Amino acid sequence: MTVAEPHKTSATYDLRGWLERVEQVGELRFVEGASAEREIGEAADVLQHREGAPAVVFGGVPGYGRGFRVLVNGLGSVDRMALAVGAPLGLSKLGLADFWRERIVGREPVASVEVGWGPVMENVRRGDEVDMTVFPAPLWHPRDGGRYLGTGSFDVTRDPDDGWVNVGTYRVMVHDGRRLGYYISPGKHGRIHRQKYFDRGEPCPVVMVFGSHPLLFLASSNEIPFGVSEFDWVGGVLGEPVEVVRGPVTGLPIPANAEIAVEGFASAEEMLPEGPFGEWTGYYASGERAEPVLRVEALYYRDDPIVVGCPPGRPPDELARYRAPLRSALLFEELAKAGIPDVVGVWQHEAGGSRMFTVVSIRQRYPGHARQVLHVASQCHTGAYAGKYVVVVDEDVDPSDLEEVVWAVCTRSDPVESIDFVRRAWSTPLDPRLTPERRAAGDFTSSRALIDATRPWEWRDQFPPVNVLPLAERRQALERWSYLLD
Repeated sequence: MTVAEPHKTSATYDLRGWLERVEQVGELRFVEGASAEREIGEAADVLQHREGAPAVVFGGVPGYGRGFRVLVNGLGSVDRMALAVGAPLGLSKLGLADFWRERIVGREPVASVEVGWGPVMENVRRGDEVDMTVFPAPLWHPRDGGRYLGTGSFDVTRDPDDGWVNVGTYRVMVHDGRRLGYYISPGKHGRIHRQKYFDRGEPCPVVMVFGSHPLLFLASSNEIPFGVSEFDWVGGVLGEPVEVVRGPVTGLPIPANAEIAVEGFASAEEMLPEGPFGEWTGYYASGERAEPVLRVEALYYRDDPIVVGCPPGRPPDELARYRAPLRSALLFEELAKAGIPDVVGVWQHEAGGSRMFTVVSIRQRYPGHARQVLHVASQCHTGAYAGKYVVVVDEDVDPSDLEEVVWAVCTRSDPVESIDFVRRAWSTPLDPRLTPERRAAGDFTSSRALIDATRPWEWRDQFPPVNVLPLAERRQALERWSYLLD
C-alpha cells in the first residue's frame, strides 16, 4: 500500500456515483416508509427472484434516522453489473463473462493507495459512542435468528504471518450496540486469518464495511487468488489504485468512499449464539451455534448512509446472478492456466447458486479431453467449494442455456459410461444434504458428479447430426429476427 496526499479521494469507487448511472438507465426505484421488521425483506425476496427487476433504495425506514437508507437488488441485472465494471450495456450473460475475462487475463494487481481522509469519515464514533442499532438492519427471512446488517458487506483482515490483506464477504448479525456476530465457513480466507490470531491467543483485528462500490463487493464475494488482496486485484482490473484510509484502531485499510465501516477485535473467548440464517442454498442449513463476536471500537459513516443489502435466497437470486459472470470468467482462466486447450465457454449456473452446477463447453482435441476438463473444473479454486455437478458439452452447446445443456446430457451421455464421481470433496456446513451424523462429526465434505455430455471421441464423426443451426449462426439469426419476439 502506497501513501498519497491527504484529503484526496476519487469517486471511482463510490456507491453513489454508480447508483446515479443506474438511475440514468432507468433501473433504480425509491420507496419510502417500508419497515425493517418485515417489508424490506419481503420486497427484496420478490425483486431478486425476477430477472431484470430494478434496484430499490428504501428510505424513511420507521424507527431509524431519516437519511439512513437500504439498497436491495443492486446487482440483479446484467446491465447493472456492466456499469460496475465499465462494460458496455446490452451484453449477454456470456458476453459479460467474456468482458470480465478480458479484464483479468494478464492484469497485474495495483497496490491500494492510502489517503488521509475520505467521505467514510464524515461521522466518527468511538468507544461508548458506538451504537450499531442506529442502522436499519432488516429481518431478511421470516425464521432468521436476528437482524443482519452484513449481507452486502465485506470484512477486511490481515494475515499475521505475511501481512496479506484479505477482503471477504461473510454474514454479520447485530447482537447489540457494540457487538456483531459473524459466521465464516471453514476454509475461507477470513477464517484462516482469524484462526491464526486465536491460535496465538491474540484478538483478531477486523474492519467491516457495510456499503461500498459494487466492484469491491464483487471481488470480496468471489474466488480471488490466495495471497492477493482484493483491493489490489480491483486496482488491477480498473488500472488505478483503490483509495483507502488507514484505520486508527486496527491499522487495516478502509475504503475511503465506503458508506459505513467499523473497526474492532474478535477473540476466541467471546462467543454468542449466531443464526439461524436463510442461506444461499435456499435453506436454513447451518442452524444456530456459538460464533465469535466482533467488539466494535470505532464506527465511521457518511452523511445519509446507505446499507447495501444482498440477502441470499433460493437460487436463482441476486447473489447467484451477480456471481455467475465473474466466477465463470475466473474458472475459465483457471482451466487455461492448467494447460487445458480449446475451452470455448464456461457458466456456473444461477439455479445452483453459481457454485453447484457448472458447465464447460470445449472443442474436443484428443481422447480424455472431456474427462480432464471435468476433474480440473471440479477441484480448482473457483470450482472446489460446495460444488455438486460439473457437465462438459461440445462447442455447439451454449453452456449458459440450461435447456441446451440438459438436452446435451439427455442425448450425448450414457448414465453408466458418462458419469464419474469424486468423493470427499470440499463442501460447507451450509449444504442441506449433509447428514446429521456427518454434520455432528464436522465432516463437511460431499461428492461430485462429473457428467460427460460430449459426443464420444471414438465415434464422434459418426454421431447423428443436429437439426438446428450452428451456435454462431443461431446467435446471428436471433439478432436478425429478434424484433419478431417483441
